[in-house]
Amino acid sequence: MRKLATLSAAFCVATLASPATAETGSQDVEQQLQELKTLRQNLEQQSQQFDQRIQQLETELYGESAAPPAATPQPGRSLGYRPGRGFNLFSSDMGEVNFGVFSYTRYLNQKDFDRTYTDSFGNTSNIDPRNDFQFQKVNISFKGWIFDPKLQYLFYTWTSNTSQGDPAQVVVAGNLGYHFNPAFKLYAGIGALPSTRSTNYTFPNWLKNDHRTIADEFFRGSYTTGIWAEGKIADGLMYRAMLGNNLSQLGVSGNQLDDGLNTASGSLWWMPTTGEFGPGEGFGDYEFHEQLATRFGIHFTHSREDAQAQPGTNSFENSQIRLSDGTLIFQADPFGNGTAINQATYQMAAANAGLKYRGWFLEAEFYHRWVDKFDATGPLPVDELDDKGYSVQASMMAIPKVLQPYVAYSEIQGEYGTPHDLSVGFNWFPFKRKEFRFNVQGLYLKDSPVGYSSVPFQLGGNGWAFTTDMVLAF
Repeated sequence: MRKLATLSAAFCVATLASPATAETGSQDVEQQLQELKTLRQNLEQQSQQFDQRIQQLETELYGESAAPPAATPQPGRSLGYRPGRGFNLFSSDMGEVNFGVFSYTRYLNQKDFDRTYTDSFGNTSNIDPRNDFQFQKVNISFKGWIFDPKLQYLFYTWTSNTSQGDPAQVVVAGNLGYHFNPAFKLYAGIGALPSTRSTNYTFPNWLKNDHRTIADEFFRGSYTTGIWAEGKIADGLMYRAMLGNNLSQLGVSGNQLDDGLNTASGSLWWMPTTGEFGPGEGFGDYEFHEQLATRFGIHFTHSREDAQAQPGTNSFENSQIRLSDGTLIFQADPFGNGTAINQATYQMAAANAGLKYRGWFLEAEFYHRWVDKFDATGPLPVDELDDKGYSVQASMMAIPKVLQPYVAYSEIQGEYGTPHDLSVGFNWFPFKRKEFRFNVQGLYLKDSPVGYSSVPFQLGGNGWAFTTDMVLAF
């Protein structure tokens, strides 16, 4: 710091000195010019060293895969890699462009699955277990700011090779935002409804790689187009609220939507002990908190849905309203009495609590969903669907920065069955960085009510599925 102050003072003296006159002579002018060039070069080197030190401190404080919460990009930052923002491709006083990637290769083995599944109405379906290698997903993102650091943008594209041929297997999306102040940041575009922990911007900071527990998958909302606000109410107290088109717009075109904005979702969470919960407030304590970090959150989502605005059965990352045995409520005859449902109201509340301390992590989430106000073609055997469920996840850093074993369990306590799942696995970080890992997992399913091609579980799945993933995320 003293060296930079000395250089700055010298620069000021040099620039404030009297300009050269004809009597000074060309030799003196040349000497002053060379001194200024040398001084400028030293200042640039010092600036780069300061940027590097700032990045090191950000990494130590906030972790290796995320930028500091509510960070505002600074004009003139040097190019290069910045944890949480990827590679800085361009930076000036007019804007910034950062480039990031999430991708993985997966081996999936479902050969232990039962070959058939019978729902609560006695309907039997065939299951075709998989045993394959896939270059599963590529998510490419560009993010930064333009004209003013408060004017933010995010543009991304993703594809899932296992979903080729399904609706929305390739997505090009993004959003724009303006940060008025830390308490109010406004966005418009495609975003995730903050319906549960996993849809509240925690991805990819999960224990599992790119999939949820089946209870979370069953109850949650998904991605839709809309507007949302977020910010800090007080130290450690945050909120996010969104008004959107429907529960999941991936695979649903604009002309399939009705003329009402009937989807709203919000979340409020509190981090009382340390005021943070790690990168993305995600799962696991890779950062090895020396002080106990705690987090408590609540979520609520409301949506009026119809059959046309629900995504197709195999839509990528879809969110569909199902009975707890996996039956789609908007299929032709869900209850087997000849009646079809045209519209229904979905409401879902979730509450969660978690802690992190010296590599240990424990978190539980509770879900409660109501589906009612049916508009149907005839009588129905029920007036309301009332389903509850929960999930629990725990992990430890057996070897700090290197090995993270974990376990997860979830259960759906529904009117048409009580499916559950158990996951046992570990993450190995060979470079001691979160951006690259191997994930190995065994997943046991009992009557899974959810499933599609880009996740390791199938609808109606019973038995073990095994995955090995090589994951890159920066």
